[in-house]
Amino acid sequence: METLLIVDDDVSLLETLTMHFEDIEQDGQPRYQVVTATSAAAGLKAAQENMPSVVILDMMLPDRTGLEIIEEMKGLCGDARIILVTAYHDMETTIRAMKAGAFDYIHKPFPDPAALDLVVERALEYRQLSRRADEVHRENAVVRLGDIVGTSVSMQQLVKEIGKVTGSAATVLITGESGTGKELIARVIHNYSYDEPRPFIGINCSAIVDTLLESELFGHEKGAFTGAVAGKPGKFELAEDGTVFLDEIGDMSLMLQAKLLRVLQEREFERVGGVKRVKLRARVIAATHRTLSDEVAQGRFREDLYQRLKVITLFIPPLRERREDISLLVKHMLERINEKVHKRVTRVPQEVMERLTQLPWRGNVRELENVLTRAVVLAPGDVLRGDDLPALEPVVPSPEASRASAPGGPMFAAPAVDDASLIPTLEEAERQLIARAMAVTKGHKGRTCQILGISRPTLERKLQKFGLAQGQGPQVHPYPVKDAS
Repeated sequence: METLLIVDDDVSLLETLTMHFEDIEQDGQPRYQVVTATSAAAGLKAAQENMPSVVILDMMLPDRTGLEIIEEMKGLCGDARIILVTAYHDMETTIRAMKAGAFDYIHKPFPDPAALDLVVERALEYRQLSRRADEVHRENAVVRLGDIVGTSVSMQQLVKEIGKVTGSAATVLITGESGTGKELIARVIHNYSYDEPRPFIGINCSAIVDTLLESELFGHEKGAFTGAVAGKPGKFELAEDGTVFLDEIGDMSLMLQAKLLRVLQEREFERVGGVKRVKLRARVIAATHRTLSDEVAQGRFREDLYQRLKVITLFIPPLRERREDISLLVKHMLERINEKVHKRVTRVPQEVMERLTQLPWRGNVRELENVLTRAVVLAPGDVLRGDDLPALEPVVPSPEASRASAPGGPMFAAPAVDDASLIPTLEEAERQLIARAMAVTKGHKGRTCQILGISRPTLERKLQKFGLAQGQGPQVHPYPVKDAS
């Protein structure tokens, strides 16, 4: 059902048009919901409250002219089409109205209310076409650094690394948990690497079976397999001198890993069923949520391919490790979500924002966007409600953490001391805590990450920084004691 706003000081005309449009049906349902107003002020208020699809606006109103409020009306109604009506045949006013953004300009009295039907239907049709065009534009919009939201130290460091990467054509490996925005980073690198538009071709390696993935990557010749009725270029060819983005490369089979390694080494490939060598001109950016070093150790990923891919490695931190960025992300996402679902939810109470920063966000930025989209759709007004957010989950410690924090075996307990010299530095305390956690879990890095509440790459960096051997740490006292001498 489309909302139609009619603003006119002629009450009898309003009644006639209301009855006419409310009687129109489509598929057995009312076609229009009609809202009326008799003044410019009332019309602007109705536009803000009802978000009409089409506005029929009289030129001469008691308080202001329709021409005077058309800009305000457009600002309140978004992409609603405005039809100006007047009893005066004035060419200059007609030109001014069309220039101000009116969809059409018609004269009254109308011989029949049905005379408006065609104009209103054309306005709705044009509005739908415009929306589809905007959708296509958004899908093809250039991703810029402004889409990377965050002022945390880790995100600022990531932006600096991206700036360095864009100056070369080196292969890039992007790591991070699912939902952190790996494809966004890949697109930013692509767009800032070239002065003119070039193809960005992405493929999800985990979403396609091996037999089809090979053809998708390298292309195939006619008759290469059953159903190959014509030759088809693959992603590497379609990318030309742009970028190929291999998402979830950690899920690629060993057989295809071997073929990809050869392509990266020789910068050439052959179509499936073909013999002609095709030059690889595109840059390769790969991404994975897996820890490829562990996959190599388990024999699930080729070490030579891993070494070839990690020429430059970028790590995207999970959302829970940069909670200070959540408020900025919420503001950024609300703008996009409001535009997408045609709502105006712009206010976030402090308690709701605090709730958002406390949620675990296992799905990272993608989960945050999904949660906000649901909350915006359900919001009755312009305020984001806490009732529409997920409930906070009680923190249930792992068995290792419970045992470690039990009486007599604290994970990290500080005795009461009066001498400041006995208090360790923050770095020393962090080292001792990680060492104790590794000892409790017998070197199991996954459980250690759960206990400490950090990501696997963060743990790896800490272990390397502090020189802690895998599977064990040095003997740890409940609290390190400095030599007071």
